[in-house]
Amino acid sequence: MGAFATDVTRRLCDRLADARPAFEWEREYRLGSTPADIGGQAAGRLALVELEWRRADPADNAAKLFRHAVEGSIDADRIVLFQVFTRYYDLTDGGISSKRLNAEFVGRMAADAIEGLSYHPLELDLTPPKRGGERPAGWQETSDAAAGAITDRL
Repeated sequence: MGAFATDVTRRLCDRLADARPAFEWEREYRLGSTPADIGGQAAGRLALVELEWRRADPADNAAKLFRHAVEGSIDADRIVLFQVFTRYYDLTDGGISSKRLNAEFVGRMAADAIEGLSYHPLELDLTPPKRGGERPAGWQETSDAAAGAITDRL
């Protein structure tokens, strides 16, 4: 991830820690050799946050975490995955890309198939700049709103 994505992830993690202090939050949360952007654990619950910035295949992010859940390498009774998509996945005609649709499909199927797992696709209302581009105005407030959407669902 670039510096801007790292700053957004850091801000999300800090806001989650402020809003849900019962969870122990960390960035680059490890599930074996697989990192999630953010993870938080509390009393048998694990919340994972994947920030989909400009990933070519966001379904892979979801699938790798679900694979760990099925293989039993996650020590939690309840797992919730928040997959947070930037506007990079929006289409000019008002729809969303098949990449995002596929990721959400994988998430819904996994939540239906794996006991104790829930899945929530969310939006981060910003278009990430290309490398070296300017950060959009209001990115902090947008990040805070995404953190609020996550905490509302925990």
